[in-house]
Amino acid sequence: MTIDNDDLINSVIASLGRINAISLDDIPNIDLYMDQLTTFMDERLKRSTRHPETDKILTKTMINNYAKNDLLPPPIRKKYSKDHIILLIFIYYLKNILSISDIQTLLEPLKERFHVSDDELNLGSIYERAFELQEEELEPVIEDLKKKYERSLETFDDAGLSEEEQKRMQMFSFIILLSYDVYVKKLLIEKIIDNTMDSGSKEKEKPAKEKKKK
Repeated sequence: MTIDNDDLINSVIASLGRINAISLDDIPNIDLYMDQLTTFMDERLKRSTRHPETDKILTKTMINNYAKNDLLPPPIRKKYSKDHIILLIFIYYLKNILSISDIQTLLEPLKERFHVSDDELNLGSIYERAFELQEEELEPVIEDLKKKYERSLETFDDAGLSEEEQKRMQMFSFIILLSYDVYVKKLLIEKIIDNTMDSGSKEKEKPAKEKKKK
């Protein structure tokens, strides 16, 4: 099979613009039962999966486990609110790169604003700002991908390989560049959680511990 790296990369970049992100307005304002919730998430995020025909976005077991692990407040009379869905969307993206404990720490400030409607900083406004940041980041991400791909094309041009082998090795170089980028950013996220987010939760524990000592 002939490899055409340029066609592949152009296809990937084009698909980034079609990522089916969920805007705040798209999230239902009515409470949903479990089946309605999984159907909604499946319909809106299916295209972002590796194998859309078989991959599951969220299952009942996953959602129940998130509640058991204190990532998600339990449903109210078996129904899930708009705030539940917002937290689930964050969990869906974060679980691919972070541990359960890190997600717990990261979402703790958000859970404190669960079903807060009068405050300006409710879950809806937090999600809306995050959605805007995501929209702003698309073009820089595409430009960075192009830069890394161009750099990968400079590799293995003096290795005496056939054209087909060289294309394979150049794609390997591209994947290594992307992987290193993900690795560094993951380390950065973990450091931020350890030194900023986690320290905030520890500060909250102090008063309770001090009372016990008295």
